[in-house]
Amino acid sequence: MDALPMVFSSGWASGINAYLVVLVLGIAERVQPSAEIPDVLGRWDVLAAAAFLYVMEFVADKIPFIDSTWDAISTAIRPTAGAVIGVLLAGDASTLQQAVLGVVGGGTALLSHLVKSGSRLAINSSPEPVTNVGASVAEDVAVVGVVAFAIEHPQAAAAIAAVLLVAGLVVLYFLAKVVRRGWRRWKGRSTPQPTG
Repeated sequence: MDALPMVFSSGWASGINAYLVVLVLGIAERVQPSAEIPDVLGRWDVLAAAAFLYVMEFVADKIPFIDSTWDAISTAIRPTAGAVIGVLLAGDASTLQQAVLGVVGGGTALLSHLVKSGSRLAINSSPEPVTNVGASVAEDVAVVGVVAFAIEHPQAAAAIAAVLLVAGLVVLYFLAKVVRRGWRRWKGRSTPQPTG
C-alpha cells in the first residue's frame, strides 16, 4: 500500500482533468524515470493521445455550458481513468491491493469530478465567461501542482488533495441552490426549443 498516497492524489487530479494527469506523470517518467511511475504512461503514443485530448478539454473547459456538456461526457471517463491509474501505480502489488488502489483512485476521481462539474454548473449560472476561464486555469494549475508534488512528496500531496476535496465538497453543499439553477440553465440550452 506504499502507492496509496500517490493513488489518492492522482485520483483527485483525474477527477478534475484526467488527460493532464497522464501527461504530467508521462512527462515525469520520460524526464526522470522512476519506479513509482509505470513505464506505459511515458510511451509516446500515450503522451500524444493524452496531449490531444487535453487540448480538446482545455478549449471546451473555457466555454460556458460547453464545459458542462464536456463534464457530463467525462462522468464515465474521469473516474475510470482514476481507477486505471490507481491500478497502474499499484504495480506488482497483489490482486487485492490493486483492486483497493483502483477503487481509491476511481472513487476519489468520482468525488472530485462531482465537485468540478457541480462548481461549473454554479459558475454557469452567471452570464459572464471570465469566471469560467479563471476556474479552468486554476483547476489545471492545481492538477499540475498536486501531481508534480506527489511524485516527490506523495504523503504531503495526498494531504493537500484531501483538503481540496473536502473543501470542494463543503462549498458544493453550500452552493446547492446555485448548482441547481446552473443545471436548469444547462438543460434548457441542451433541450431543442420548439419552432413555430
